[in-house]
Amino acid sequence: MNSTNRNKLLQYGRELLELELYEAQKLPTRLGDDFVKACELILSIKGKVVVSGIGKSGHIGKKIAASLASTGTPAFFMHPSEALHGDLGMVTENDIVILISYSGRAKEFNLILPILKEMKVPVIAITGGLTSPLAKSADALLDISIEKEACPMGLAPTSSSTNTLLMGDALAIALMRIKEFKEEDFARSHPAGSLGAKLLNHVKDVMRTGERVPKISEHTTVFDAMLELSRTGLGLVAVCNQNNQIIGVFTDGDLRRLLLNHGTLQDEITHVMTKPGYRLPESWKAIEALKSFNDHNITAAPVVDHDGKLVGALNIHDLHLAGIH
Repeated sequence: MNSTNRNKLLQYGRELLELELYEAQKLPTRLGDDFVKACELILSIKGKVVVSGIGKSGHIGKKIAASLASTGTPAFFMHPSEALHGDLGMVTENDIVILISYSGRAKEFNLILPILKEMKVPVIAITGGLTSPLAKSADALLDISIEKEACPMGLAPTSSSTNTLLMGDALAIALMRIKEFKEEDFARSHPAGSLGAKLLNHVKDVMRTGERVPKISEHTTVFDAMLELSRTGLGLVAVCNQNNQIIGVFTDGDLRRLLLNHGTLQDEITHVMTKPGYRLPESWKAIEALKSFNDHNITAAPVVDHDGKLVGALNIHDLHLAGIH
């Protein structure tokens, strides 16, 4: 590509961004009583927020519905055309509807609005058509009007769709903050993500159990501990009494120190183990276990129940495999 075309591409991209930013800068001053009313209406409903829009407004509407749902405000997207052919039945008198149309004159909404009014379902309009049928029918009007689209022909929604997206984000995040929505709440709607792994998983969810847990009796020798260390590869062995309660641990490091100090594999384990030894409660969150590992500069620990009985084992690799870093 020659330098002239390269410079043109950069110029066109910068012009679009500058124009969209110029239009977006006007939005904060437009938030007033109607924005507050829109939030209050959503906070007062017993049902869900139904978001609807067609064309580019529809694509933005799907994102707004998703943002609301993931930040503590139950919501879903309803396509206007499908609404006119049965999907309007998804809307109940306990819901509220957000209708998105820059002109405010979408034909589908002209058919939907009378039905919503008859059902006494509140309507929030996100529009630039401040005197349009949609604006006049709305219980709350969110103004996204612009002077100029960034498209040079003024045809492709650009500045207007950006304003719509920003207004939807403002609504979702304002509601999230007033509800004091926390990280744990966010994680519940994102259980497969890294945040969900950190905040929802407990030690008992990610620990090793059964035969994978290194364990020996208090009436054994260092040789037995070494065999168990080799079998499980965890780097430690839990030493338990007859009630399966941990009375100490024996680690790879303990074995090395023993041999350097001229100990033998026939030494009784209770004479050389670390007492009482570090252990993790099964009820802890996995992220707490990771912090504890880092704080104590260790990589593994046995896991106990509230009675101090051995129920599992965990190392830092298990946490990383579970997405907890």
